[in-house]
Amino acid sequence: MKKIVVIIPALNPSEDFIEYIKKLTKYEKVELIIIDDGSKQELKYIFNKIAENSKCTVITHEFNQGKGKALKDGMLYFLENYSRKKANGIVTADSDGQHNIDDIICIGEKINKQNTSTLILGTRNFNLECVPSKSKKGNKLTSCLFKILYGKKIHDTQTGLRALTRDFVEGCVNLPGDRYEFELQMLIEAVKNGINIIQCDIETIYFDNNAETHFRPIIDSARIYKVMFRQFFRFILSGLSSCIIDLVLFSILFNVLNGRIKESLVICVPTIGARIISSLYNYLINRGIVFNENKEKNTIVKYYVLCIVQVVASYLLVDIIFNNLKIVYPTIIKFIVDAFLFFVSFQVQKKWVFKRK
Repeated sequence: MKKIVVIIPALNPSEDFIEYIKKLTKYEKVELIIIDDGSKQELKYIFNKIAENSKCTVITHEFNQGKGKALKDGMLYFLENYSRKKANGIVTADSDGQHNIDDIICIGEKINKQNTSTLILGTRNFNLECVPSKSKKGNKLTSCLFKILYGKKIHDTQTGLRALTRDFVEGCVNLPGDRYEFELQMLIEAVKNGINIIQCDIETIYFDNNAETHFRPIIDSARIYKVMFRQFFRFILSGLSSCIIDLVLFSILFNVLNGRIKESLVICVPTIGARIISSLYNYLINRGIVFNENKEKNTIVKYYVLCIVQVVASYLLVDIIFNNLKIVYPTIIKFIVDAFLFFVSFQVQKKWVFKRK
């Protein structure tokens, strides 16, 4: 019989946490790894009481290190002390009692049945009246942005109730982020590596308008969105530097060739010449830094197929606008056209060119 191993990070929990743990450990399969993440000294009796339970292991942080660090320490303990035969994976839950025990057991049972690397998410219903406005708006915004940036619809990006197979746990322990951003980093890692993601509806519970949360709206939100947009920011920097190279070379070639070659080629030749050099630079930066993909040999073929399509689209659009509007500076037209193609290119490179198998 495989165990359901539940990891619960806790910071200054209420005394109700003791009873919550008692109810959870009544289930025969359940074993708990509790992380005291630097709670107040006067609350240590709560963890001492929990440690008396033979089904509970308490890991203590002398000072608060963040939810992400607590989860990773719990994961490391799991990997070191539980064999594949004993447990197929872990469940993570919050200490505020907002996860129904039946939901925890259900997700734990599901993860033990998985044969491939899997992440199970317990998703809440944010359309219910009991959901605080800031939680509803924050989750819906994050879910929408995640879909745009990573192409996967996650209904509850901030859920603390999750289950991970052992293979995926091994891939998460070294992820960056020691606070709430770690949970988002986990989602990004799952999407990038094609991990099987299962979303299960769970009971939506909020106590006292979520007053017990340790989430800091400004600081922790900034950390989360920094993680979410990191790849896109790198893509922007790569694109901007490539754009500068491309525009400079285009301007030089246009000024040199204007009046010396056929009018029909005065846009085409500079566009192609500038793009050959800037695209090679852009490919190397995107492969090695932005999308961090160095193994697939055919990425350069895919990249240049996309590049050719972009060149053709850029040429046709710039040429049509230039010849119809007769604007003196085609560089301005090219900048606007390529800015639009830039956003299209990000999605194509992420989902096709540098997509991990």
